[in-house]
Amino acid sequence: MQRHTGLSGIILLVGSSLLCAQQPPAAAPQTPVQLADATPKGQLKNPYADGDAASVAAGERLYMSYGCNGCHGGTGGGGICPPLTNDVWVYGGDDDTLFRLVAYGSQALQDKGYSRVGQEEVVAPMPPMGTVVKTADELWHILTWVRSNYHGAAECKFGCKN
Repeated sequence: MQRHTGLSGIILLVGSSLLCAQQPPAAAPQTPVQLADATPKGQLKNPYADGDAASVAAGERLYMSYGCNGCHGGTGGGGICPPLTNDVWVYGGDDDTLFRLVAYGSQALQDKGYSRVGQEEVVAPMPPMGTVVKTADELWHILTWVRSNYHGAAECKFGCKN
């Protein structure tokens, strides 16, 4: 083992300290609610494409692990809550609205000024999952999987204009 002594050792120690000091600490991942609260309405955009197989697979795994399938069915085709595969988006199909709907739940979303734009048979309201889903990134992956399973009219994939 080589020992650094004298001036070269001091220079090495100071140089190492400066390198460490220049790297900011990694930010903690945001929860879905934190991201939604911090972002102006209409500005949330999914960073993942529904054609990206790895993102879709991650989204499917998370969809199942968080129990989304319990209400929306294993393939998103519906259950006690609306299907996620057709062209009816109850509150709108854009990324921003879907993210906030899942994060806040349907009641809080309505309290924030959103209203229903589509009709589906809904037995249960959307619960606030933004405190259950650990990170905003995980929620984006889930929504990527949802988009990948869409089977409605192409022009309505991101919401139809009513």
